Amino acid sequence: MSGLAWLEFEKVDLNRSERFAIDFGLTVHARTDDALYLRAARDGAPCVVIRQGSSSRFIGPVFHATEGQDLDRLARATGGTVEARHELGSGRVVRVSDPSGFPVTVVHGVEELPALPTQTPLTWNVGGRSRRVNATQRPPREPARVERLGHIVLGTRVFGRALDWYLEHLGLIVSDFLYLEGQRERGPVMAFIRCDRGSEPSDHHTLAMLLAPETGYVHSAYEVADLDALAAGGEYLRDRGYRHSWGIGRHIQGSQVFDYWRDPDRVMVEHYADGDVFDASLEPGWTPLSASGLRQWGPKPTRDFLGTTPSPALVRQALEALREDNEIDLARLTGLIKAMNR
Repeated sequence: MSGLAWLEFEKVDLNRSERFAIDFGLTVHARTDDALYLRAARDGAPCVVIRQGSSSRFIGPVFHATEGQDLDRLARATGGTVEARHELGSGRVVRVSDPSGFPVTVVHGVEELPALPTQTPLTWNVGGRSRRVNATQRPPREPARVERLGHIVLGTRVFGRALDWYLEHLGLIVSDFLYLEGQRERGPVMAFIRCDRGSEPSDHHTLAMLLAPETGYVHSAYEVADLDALAAGGEYLRDRGYRHSWGIGRHIQGSQVFDYWRDPDRVMVEHYADGDVFDASLEPGWTPLSASGLRQWGPKPTRDFLGTTPSPALVRQALEALREDNEIDLARLTGLIKAMNR
């Protein structure tokens, strides 16, 4: 796989979704009566597809195959079928499901849109070097122009099975494992996974997965030019009354500067800049999972970001997970609760 192609969502109000997308820094490529196609500034296919529906939900991720024969291999391995794609251009597609039940689509040969103008990163004066002379810094308070879709994070009750599936069938490799303190011998509960491009560097993670009582979408991340674009874009979102979730800070795994927001349907999205890139030679790291270990600097993670705000739904999900045949048991659940409070 060469990366994520796009993400698909279902929303009730396409007009409201379009307003937020523009304020967040995406561009409308096309709009029909029942679908909204959003693009980033770099060349490529639209990176977000929002379909009209009766509720707000995440449909699934779409990955881009490096070669056409990757689709044939995936179809043979999973019992899927390679089909022609007719929506917004040409290409071929395979649709399968991962062990968590997420619909996963892999495409090849889709039409790529030409690049749009991007924001120019500001020139910084840093210790010992003054590259900017007789000029001030005045970043405009405007949407942080999204340059590309970076990654998605998913929660699952069958973490180990899902991880093995993505490594085997999509050829992804692990950048970092996170484990519960005192339970390393039981294996990881979170993994940051990147595309295997050999000697060509790839984003630290295209997909991240974590063991969680609730299977579902956690957040998706979109790259912007630099810290100033991210911060000024955040001020723009705040001025328009959108809900801030967490940030600004710098992560540890992936190293990116981050800022998290909620769209009007409470879907979490991230602006980020300055993320790590690894080639295939780097071995995975191992780190204990903790809330405090999610950032190098910045404010403490919020309950909203961590998903730990007490609610009847949260208790119900935990009890359901304990009753089902999955990888959540009392020790795992207790360890996850402790980690999110550490």
